[in-house]
Amino acid sequence: MGNRGMEDLIPLVNQLQGALGSVGQSCHLHLPQIAVVGGQSAGKSSVLENFVGRDFLPRGSGIVTRRPLILQLLNSDTEYGEFFHCKGKKFTDFDEICKEIEAETLRLTGSNKSISPVPITLQIHSPHVLNLTLVDLPGITKVPVGDQPADIEYQIRDIIMQYICKENCLILAVTPANSDLANSDALKLAKDVDPQGQRTIGVITKLDLMDQGTNAREILENRLLPLRRGYIGVVNRSQKDIDGKKDIKAALESERKFFLSHPAYKHLAEKMGTPYLQRILNQQLTNHIRDTLPSFRSHLQSLLLSLHKEAEEYKHFSPDDPARRTKTLLQLVQRLAVDFEKLIEGSGDRVDTVTLSGGARINKIFHERFPSELAKVCEFGKLRQEINYAIRNIHGVRTGLFTPDMAFEAIVKKQISSLKEPCIKFIDMVSQELCSTVYQCISKLSSFPGLRDETERIVVTEIREQESKCRDQVLMLIDIQLAYINTKHEDFIGFTNNIGIMKGGAKEFWFILSTESLSWFRDEEEKEKKYMLPLDNLKLRDVEKGFMSSKFVFAIFNTESRNVYKDYRCLELACNSQEELDSWKASLLRAGVYPEKVSTLASTDKKNGLEKFTNPQLERQVETIRNLVDSYMSIIYKTMRDLMPKTVMHLMINSVKEFISSELLAQLYALGECTSLMDESPEQRQHREEVLRKHVALKEALAVIGEVSSSTCTTPLPPPVDSSWIKHHRYTWMQRHPPAIPSGK
Repeated sequence: MGNRGMEDLIPLVNQLQGALGSVGQSCHLHLPQIAVVGGQSAGKSSVLENFVGRDFLPRGSGIVTRRPLILQLLNSDTEYGEFFHCKGKKFTDFDEICKEIEAETLRLTGSNKSISPVPITLQIHSPHVLNLTLVDLPGITKVPVGDQPADIEYQIRDIIMQYICKENCLILAVTPANSDLANSDALKLAKDVDPQGQRTIGVITKLDLMDQGTNAREILENRLLPLRRGYIGVVNRSQKDIDGKKDIKAALESERKFFLSHPAYKHLAEKMGTPYLQRILNQQLTNHIRDTLPSFRSHLQSLLLSLHKEAEEYKHFSPDDPARRTKTLLQLVQRLAVDFEKLIEGSGDRVDTVTLSGGARINKIFHERFPSELAKVCEFGKLRQEINYAIRNIHGVRTGLFTPDMAFEAIVKKQISSLKEPCIKFIDMVSQELCSTVYQCISKLSSFPGLRDETERIVVTEIREQESKCRDQVLMLIDIQLAYINTKHEDFIGFTNNIGIMKGGAKEFWFILSTESLSWFRDEEEKEKKYMLPLDNLKLRDVEKGFMSSKFVFAIFNTESRNVYKDYRCLELACNSQEELDSWKASLLRAGVYPEKVSTLASTDKKNGLEKFTNPQLERQVETIRNLVDSYMSIIYKTMRDLMPKTVMHLMINSVKEFISSELLAQLYALGECTSLMDESPEQRQHREEVLRKHVALKEALAVIGEVSSSTCTTPLPPPVDSSWIKHHRYTWMQRHPPAIPSGK
């Protein structure tokens, strides 16, 4: 059965499971073990009790095992049991062990026969056992009892699959001899996850209850319905024996006599019975550990490596050492400053590929959300109506001949003032993102609740102060824009909209368009003016391009059917390119010369419930001012889109970043409570202890594994057999629970 080093590996695996059990599933360590699978009343519990030689498992009708029971048998000089959920308490009375199993089961599952995948771990030390680790799983059932859920069958199968699908798990498939072996649920599930039969051992129970004249000889000889690892027969106590308190030792003796005296089994007596099964399982588990030793060692080494740095830090950690507390405080604040800067400025390490964070979200506010808010203000809506009222109110009782500058200035100032709301909203959005980024960084201080809370309070207070300063500065920028309307800005359209050469009639002339007139000269020197055409009552229309012409043409005409120039009812003007044509049409539109199909914008205004213009001169003045306002506000919007991100970056983001890296530590020291700030949270203390415990357990495991000879004797795996007789269960199982059966490795 191998050397002593290998024998010691089974209790070592149990120790490792105990050391990591309190940590839950965080290690994902699939320890070698044996899962006992079978239907209700198949005799699983009796087999386990025979191994121990004691009555310690709950009995009754229906589902008795409602939580997986991890049973670790350890050979020792004294006999007692110990549960992982109440470590340190030794149970020498096995009736008390039974009661504790029932109580712990009820604690999670209640009294309605429901089940839970959370295991109960029990160690039994005894001179009468061999080293084994077994998992007693709930019995397979098909019919819910009482108020059990309707899908109880699939819940049980899910729990079973969680264990037997692991490559490090041997499967003990228990089937009573007085049932149809070909339809054994235990063997069906085993074949689903172990189609080659390398991990499955068959156990036949209740051989003494078969009908007279029948036997299971061919099955036990592995000739009928064969398994690769074969079958082992056992005889358990009957219900009458259990009720009569028949001693297990006496039952084992009766089992031995049964096989020796039965004509069909006496030639197999040495390879039948509970003691033989226990030895075989010990050997198979030992061999299985040996086979999986290389990958198991590699997995342990990777786990140890991942814990090493943290464990080394904790190993010399003294929570009450003032020097240690001060050093830790300094390191944490420095790490916070680095993390905050990386989130704001961006970093190539540990890139989040799921969501935007920190600086990326602020960048989106800069270049997407803020321009979007400005665009809402740019929608002038009733601007033309407001300009109309402004002009008329400025003229008062008189009729104005010229476009008043005061109307332009009043409208522009109103538009500039409307920028305050989106700018303040912009600052608020950036402030919220800064706070979110700080919360994300501060979450790493959760090990020290006092430090986390004070850091959050100090940094958020600083953000609010910088937000207030930034808000004041932005409002001042808007007030600066209101203080002086610069109509000499180079990008402002002013009163000259367009100049350039166009072809009028058959000749080319130099045209100059203003808000009052369209003039043309013989050449660009503008020495000889040919004509000045007032823009009153003028409209423009498109002219189809001639078949052989390369020019782009439009026409100007008078809406009152008067001649535009000399004897011409319309004046056709030709440009050299579509871009030039579009530029002139846009300039004429700004000057109040509209396309023929849109006689005025008053029809649109009428739909919007606005007053319809009836004065052509007023209409042209309104359109002139609207164009001027549009031109000037585009300058303002461009300026604000440029200045706002710069202002916020300087006054808020950079200031907060500088504060965290330079001032935060000083403010924490100024509290005078540095000692209490570095008090560990209970969760951190528990985590530190668990890391150290796991680190020690992993090192011990690797040390013992290192002593195991790689040339350990082992029993070779039997050759494959034809197991097609087992009716495959995968189809119906996957139909109900596709994820329950992971693919083989």
